[in-house]
Amino acid sequence: METWLLVVTGIFVHLIFFYSIFDIYFTSPLVHGMSPYTAPVKPPAKRLVLFVTDGLRADKFFTLDEDGKTRAHYLRNVIENVGAWGVSHTRVPTESRPGHVAMIAGFYEDVSAVAKGWKENPVEFDSVFNESRYTWSWGSPDILPMFAKGASGGHVFMDYYPSENEDFAASDASKLDTWVFDKIKVFFDSAKNNVTLQSMMRRDKIVFFLHLLGLDTNGHSHKPFSEDYMENIRTVDKGIENLVKLMDEFYHHDNATAYVMSADHGMTDWGSHGAGHPSETLTPLVMWGAGVRGPNRPGNAEEYKDGFSQVWSLGGIGRKDVQQADIAPLMSALIGVPFPLNSVGTLPIDLLNMSVPEKAQMLFANAQQILAQFQVKMEEKRLTTLKLVFRPFGPLTEDKQVFMLRNIKNLLKNGLYDEAIKESYTLISSALEGLRYYQTYDRLFLGVSIVCGYLGWMSYILTLILREHCGLSTERTALDKLRHPSVLSDTCINVTAGVVMIIVFTLLTVQSLPWTNYLYCLLPVILWTVVLKRWFTFKCALQHLLATRKFEIILAVLFCIGGLEILVAGFFHRELLSVGLVCMGLWPLASGIPRLTCSQKTSQYGWCISCILLSIFPLLPVVGRDINYNLVLLAGVLGVIIAVIAVLKLNTSDRSKRNTHIGLLFQICIILIIISTIVVYTTSQSIKAATGLPWVNRLISWSTLASALVLPLLSETGILHRLLLIALSVLPTYLLLSISHEGLFILCLCITLYFWLRVESDQNKKKTPIYLQLDKADFCVELKIGDNQRQLVISDIRRALFYIFFILTAFFGTGNIASINSFEPASVYCFLTVFNPFVMGTLMMLKNVIPLILVSCVFTAIHVTSHIPTRALFLLVLLMSDLMAINFFFLVQDYGSWLEIGTSISHYVIVMCMNIFLMLLFVLSNILTSKRISLNKVKSK
Repeated sequence: METWLLVVTGIFVHLIFFYSIFDIYFTSPLVHGMSPYTAPVKPPAKRLVLFVTDGLRADKFFTLDEDGKTRAHYLRNVIENVGAWGVSHTRVPTESRPGHVAMIAGFYEDVSAVAKGWKENPVEFDSVFNESRYTWSWGSPDILPMFAKGASGGHVFMDYYPSENEDFAASDASKLDTWVFDKIKVFFDSAKNNVTLQSMMRRDKIVFFLHLLGLDTNGHSHKPFSEDYMENIRTVDKGIENLVKLMDEFYHHDNATAYVMSADHGMTDWGSHGAGHPSETLTPLVMWGAGVRGPNRPGNAEEYKDGFSQVWSLGGIGRKDVQQADIAPLMSALIGVPFPLNSVGTLPIDLLNMSVPEKAQMLFANAQQILAQFQVKMEEKRLTTLKLVFRPFGPLTEDKQVFMLRNIKNLLKNGLYDEAIKESYTLISSALEGLRYYQTYDRLFLGVSIVCGYLGWMSYILTLILREHCGLSTERTALDKLRHPSVLSDTCINVTAGVVMIIVFTLLTVQSLPWTNYLYCLLPVILWTVVLKRWFTFKCALQHLLATRKFEIILAVLFCIGGLEILVAGFFHRELLSVGLVCMGLWPLASGIPRLTCSQKTSQYGWCISCILLSIFPLLPVVGRDINYNLVLLAGVLGVIIAVIAVLKLNTSDRSKRNTHIGLLFQICIILIIISTIVVYTTSQSIKAATGLPWVNRLISWSTLASALVLPLLSETGILHRLLLIALSVLPTYLLLSISHEGLFILCLCITLYFWLRVESDQNKKKTPIYLQLDKADFCVELKIGDNQRQLVISDIRRALFYIFFILTAFFGTGNIASINSFEPASVYCFLTVFNPFVMGTLMMLKNVIPLILVSCVFTAIHVTSHIPTRALFLLVLLMSDLMAINFFFLVQDYGSWLEIGTSISHYVIVMCMNIFLMLLFVLSNILTSKRISLNKVKSK
């Protein structure tokens, strides 16, 4: 099989493994075909006002300032004298769209929304807005449209500011909230002279939605402990107070308005969100107005042992915590609209100012709505599962459902409302547990299929390595063929595989399972068919290797597995990367090269020192928690010094004079490093002064990024010339994306990679000149074993392991980006400051990719200096990375804390993306190291 075909096949197989995690652990929470449920009770409120303070942390809102005063005077007064308060507990990912969907639609976002950036609706869903008579909304263009799109009848109206207003460099992001309050004031003023609008606004079952983004923007830009963030809380509080007065006047104090204030997510101290840290998952909840109970005093309130109430000086006022999805049925109950069809929230009746019979009726309707989802999900699974193997959910069979519903109705009829409430809670709990049961019904079956696929793929890779790159004969003699079991003959294997595939295909078709299940189940059959056909080759090769080099191979395998397990543990504890780097630094000292020359000693000591320096960075705090542009400027200065020394040394050592214009390219790169350092400094000063991003800085930054893609392709393809130019051309862009010690990290990484190349060159028995032309080998196709190529040896296992180690060090060296909440908008301020998730995400991804490209380019050079067939080492790397992937597959969990769940998922996603990306890196590094744009040809044209 050609290398290109192997790469394409590998990408396809790993995409299947990657996507499987969503089908196994995260089936869509949406079900269809239910009837809406509304309690037969008169709603206490005619209208509802929902304030969503995007990015507001519970502690920053509730905690008193250093003078013992509140930052939200009006809402604090509401908590103490008028309404109810508590904490809304969010789920991961703590992002804007999932948070809003949970509050307004009552369910936790389908993971498929990630693919659309949480901008559009992957599927249409029901919401409180959709069930309302009219909904008017003001706020961000990123949030409002998705609920208008999901609503039927065109009764959801929205007014949002242009996305250009979401500027992280703005002096005061609270103007976004001021815009919302100003707009709603204009709206009410216009209603006074608009008879049609006024008539609509005086109807019942209407909602006003205010999305307040200022706190989120200020939190990202200035951090949640900044004065800007605190002042924004005061702005929101004042705006809410003025709006309440405005509505009281408009509705003539009819006391028919309910108010709910909460947040979609919180924010870490370093200004990010997305993971499961308490600062991200604890958000405030304040409610008051029609239908909402007043303050509960101690003795009548639920007790919480977390101590937050005392810290926030609210210990004397009863607190009621809710899950974020509970807010949707709560809002529905207040204005008397049907519960959203897919809501999994439990109505917190303790927050309602209603009689016990009314609460019992409300909760029973909530239970029926959740039970309807369970029934539809159960029926779907029954229809898609063979009757002989279908396993119903024991605690809630059809007979038990009928009994529980009849029992609750009888309790309500007989006036036993407390018992009815208790039974309704039991029904809700059972229905939610049953929903989870059917959503995870096929988990074991799919999980076993994927594991078989993993093992089949790794076995296939191993057979390729043993057959093609170990110098062993795979020809079968007549005697071998006689000894070969007939069960493992090609004909028998083909027939067996065909029968199995037909059976699997038939079972899947009969059950009407999704098309992805066909991939998960048929892929292992195909892979194991190929492996079994090569069983003789695998067996003979393994026997031969163990017979000749048993001790060396066992030691190498143990070394490899131990190193990979350190890397797996490094995903959880970055400090282990430092331990690994120190061990790698000591490797040449124990390798035993006799009669070292002065140059070889320099390489060894340089390698050891650079590894130790690089090992410091995983011990440092994650980048983004503290912004220090002084370190970026220091990296720029050191980068210029190192670049000048490297260029002078290269020009001195290279006497071939093959490069006529290489000096000019180096000079351009050094100038770009200087300019980029200046741009970082001026941009930081501009942001600090709140004057925005100068257009000149933006122009220079984007131009520098473009040059990084072109400059390496203009040089000769001598190893050191090309590698140095690649490093110098990407360094300016990396500096522009840096906010702390990343610049120093990339410099240490480059120095370490340089000494790795030198040490590997010294380790080779064939001493290859370091200026060897890379374009003598074509890495895009399979290489034939010739004078410049050889078979794999034991030391190649170490090279492959070092490569993976450097890839992960480049990935985690400055931060654990296995968590979504490592995003720091300040990293892209040299390019743009206006919120644009696609561009910002691309730039952040580029920042993470640059170190990986450097590692891959040096690894490509090691291929040449070590005479290793690219395909062979590629297979080794692929086998090792898949061994890591299967580790994380077993570590994925959807239970425990939200932090544990999010971490386990992101780890698997990252290692799978790494596997896919490693294949692409081989192609990219080949282009960067061996391809060249001829200036002479360009001029002639």
